[in-house]
Amino acid sequence: MAYEENEVLRRLPEHLKQFINDQDYKNYTPVDQEVWRYVMRKNVDYLKKVAHGSYVDGLQKTGISIENIPSMYGMNRILKDIGWAAVAVDGFIPPTAFMEFQAYNVLVIAQDIRQIQNIEYTPAPDIIHESAGHAPIIANPEYAEYLRRFGEIGSKAISSALDYEMYEAIRHLSIVKEDRESDPKVIDRAEQKVLDLQNSMTELSEMAKIRNLHWWTVEYGLIGDLENPKIYGAGLLSSIGESKWCMTDEVKKLPYDLSAADVSFDITKPQPQLFVTPDFAHLNFVLEQFANQMGLRTGGTEGIKQLIESKNLGTIEYNTGIQVSGVFKRVITDGHDNPVYIQTEGPTALSYHEKELIGHGTNYHAHGFGSPIGKLKNINIAIENMSPYDLEAYKIKEGEMTQLEFEGGITVEGEVITGTRNRKGKVLIVSFKNCTVKHHDEVLFHPDWGIYDMAIGKSIVSAYAGPADFTSFNMISHELETKVKKLEIEPKEQKRRELYQELKGMRENNLVVEEKLSEIFQIMKSEYPTEWLLPVEIYELAFFNKFVLQHEVKDYLLQLISQQKEVAHLIEDGIWLSENPVRINEPVSSTPNL
Repeated sequence: MAYEENEVLRRLPEHLKQFINDQDYKNYTPVDQEVWRYVMRKNVDYLKKVAHGSYVDGLQKTGISIENIPSMYGMNRILKDIGWAAVAVDGFIPPTAFMEFQAYNVLVIAQDIRQIQNIEYTPAPDIIHESAGHAPIIANPEYAEYLRRFGEIGSKAISSALDYEMYEAIRHLSIVKEDRESDPKVIDRAEQKVLDLQNSMTELSEMAKIRNLHWWTVEYGLIGDLENPKIYGAGLLSSIGESKWCMTDEVKKLPYDLSAADVSFDITKPQPQLFVTPDFAHLNFVLEQFANQMGLRTGGTEGIKQLIESKNLGTIEYNTGIQVSGVFKRVITDGHDNPVYIQTEGPTALSYHEKELIGHGTNYHAHGFGSPIGKLKNINIAIENMSPYDLEAYKIKEGEMTQLEFEGGITVEGEVITGTRNRKGKVLIVSFKNCTVKHHDEVLFHPDWGIYDMAIGKSIVSAYAGPADFTSFNMISHELETKVKKLEIEPKEQKRRELYQELKGMRENNLVVEEKLSEIFQIMKSEYPTEWLLPVEIYELAFFNKFVLQHEVKDYLLQLISQQKEVAHLIEDGIWLSENPVRINEPVSSTPNL
């Protein structure tokens, strides 16, 4: 892809680079640019009063202007000074990948921009949400560290099969809702699918819970005291509707704590309650509390069962440090629900300290891997703690036939071929030939199946999503969306875009002629009678230049307010913004009707 690397982006692994798309700045239409400008003027004016202090400072530090949609190239040149980078992606990417990007200090930015009919809020990730919402706050070092740490922990959260279905449903909804040509019935069906899946999620997975924490902090977080909080969540910072709604008494304000992980959200509606953190440090405190409950840190039978339920690639780690990565299909437990045997299916890899062990990749373990867990029966010392003398005493020695009986009822009988040790000389793997493995009377491995490799460890200390070593698996499966560009734009739409472009050119070049402005206004009234943003832009130029035309345009806008109730408040705010210019580095007086 044609993107400008910096030292942050160079650290990205290949499986994340597959999601990076070219921004293709030329694809933004003049209408898109005016949607950006309207939202930013409205947001900056209002958010100066209700956002966390980092917001306005961050706009300048991250290279985001009111006037134009930001370029990834420009943002990256500025972001590198605070140790971050930005990349363009196709809207929704898998939650795990999204969080991994964060762990590498990379902000993913959806390159699309919302349509004018969704100007106040869209469920689809867009450049307003990602750049104007997320980017400014990461200029705060404490919050940036929270995002990075969240990415590290969140990318290891285990998903359920239902989570993957939800991801696809939300992704589909975002696509059809932002497609100008979508049938309303298609949108309705997509929204219903999301609602049905939301309602069916009775038991929340780790990923569902950490997505809740992400939603109530990174996306919809408030900070300060309950009576007078400030906004820092990107969803609120980028939504000109919800940023006002959330400050009213109609939205319940709750103190942020670990219970937020169990509070689900509905992306199709404004939020009925929001959580308030006293400061950014508290966010990290709650995150660590949650991480302490994850399979990542607890392991055990519960962690393995979550991986089995996910039906996706995951990793378990023995107490010895050996890691087994694959799709887990079975765990055998003892009478105390402790795991005594694990089994994967399909390609599996063994690693140590996130590096694949030589000879134990997916080609070798192509059909799965199974191994016991625990100590030998009636022997106090665990295999991993045995000295060479101990190993020889129990016939765990090359060329010896041995029979090992584990406390959990697993028996391993065969001829020892070799062992794999870590840097300290501790045994990690013992390999056998002519080997039979049983759980009581059930055969788990038959001699005819070849060499049996037994992982060593008395317990499972960690279970998490994804592989230990990403190079062990082919993780390159994402296909970048190719935007179908119409070779021919309808003449009426082309003319509409040209009118917007003329206004933009006048404003940016400071070459506003009343006669020409009046001509555009007459064309618009005649050919685009439902258009509301274009006359707002005309009014701004006429008012600023003190043209007589301003009175006629304002009267027209007041007429539109009475005719188009659904956008009346947007027009009213457009008039106010035209009469009260907004600049990032200058304070402004209060907007009416807040």
